[in-house]
Amino acid sequence: MTKKLWFQVGVGILLAILIIKYFMEISFIFAPVIIIIKAIILPLLLGGVLYYMTEPIQRFLESRNIPRWGSILIIVAGLLIVLAIFISIIGPHVTKQVNNLVENAPTLSKKFDDMRSMLGNLEEYLPPSLQGSIDSATDTIQAMAVNFGKWIVQFLQSFFQAIFLLVLVPFFFIFMLKDHEKFAPIIYDLFSGERREWVKKTLSDIDNVLRSYIQGQFLISTILAALIFIGYLILGLEYALLLAIFALFMNLIPFIGPWIAVAPALIIAFMDKPKLVIGVAIVTLVAQQIDSNLITPNVMGKSLDIHPLTVITIILAAGNIAGFVGIIVGVPVYAVGKVIVRNIYDQRRKIKHAATKDVQG
Repeated sequence: MTKKLWFQVGVGILLAILIIKYFMEISFIFAPVIIIIKAIILPLLLGGVLYYMTEPIQRFLESRNIPRWGSILIIVAGLLIVLAIFISIIGPHVTKQVNNLVENAPTLSKKFDDMRSMLGNLEEYLPPSLQGSIDSATDTIQAMAVNFGKWIVQFLQSFFQAIFLLVLVPFFFIFMLKDHEKFAPIIYDLFSGERREWVKKTLSDIDNVLRSYIQGQFLISTILAALIFIGYLILGLEYALLLAIFALFMNLIPFIGPWIAVAPALIIAFMDKPKLVIGVAIVTLVAQQIDSNLITPNVMGKSLDIHPLTVITIILAAGNIAGFVGIIVGVPVYAVGKVIVRNIYDQRRKIKHAATKDVQG
């Protein structure tokens, strides 16, 4: 019985629970380590994202016989130039729209209250069952808004903490560009034989999954934000640039992100000119159709191979556990875990097949 997979998995789960239990009881011992990890985790993640986004550029430059230090200097200079262009060209427009939004906040708030009052008056003429459905939907939307607000607050807190640690981001980023080939050997050289090859393959698969997800998701989000911005400009929607930037970050969240991104656009359109709601809906529908039929299949392909329902479940669970940061990292963390589990399963099947052949031989 001890050789059965279900028994070994059960024992492993029990041991993991015991380790977590006793770790929580003596967690005060590891408090300094936890503080250090929390201090560096966000800059490390940002540095890793920048690395995966610029790694294809580095590979291209080095294929043209440019040395490693030269490719790093070119990439860093290019990022600084892009940042300077963004601040000088887009920054004033963003500032102007933010100021307009702040100045018009009382008016927008009054229009929103009028809209809620109008909907409340209409409920009197609806059947009781439909009124109950509307009330339930309203409560659900309010609960989602509260949770989303918490995620935004947590994101802003993390963002301002990252400002104080901003010096670590370029450090991690440049270090990864310089020595990224050395990271995996440090781990798999600790092993030998077949186990070494398995660890090497697993690390390679993890690297491929993270590269595909980060590069693909950022490219998709940028293209979608550009399409949405053009559509909102054609409609003449107020705060088009702010809404497009908001959509850029929300589209980093698979499946759910685009629906979160369109919510403030619909509200602003309805409070400005109700007929603009139809235009915003059409722009969103066209952008999503282009994404689902052209962009995502060609950019992401089947690299992650995760069912949409699984993605939604992961996002909701990660959001409740770790807030906005959990929503962003939940899917790639799951993808990495899936790669590890799949490689473990394949290795066990390979060992079992080899043992069967030895017995038959």
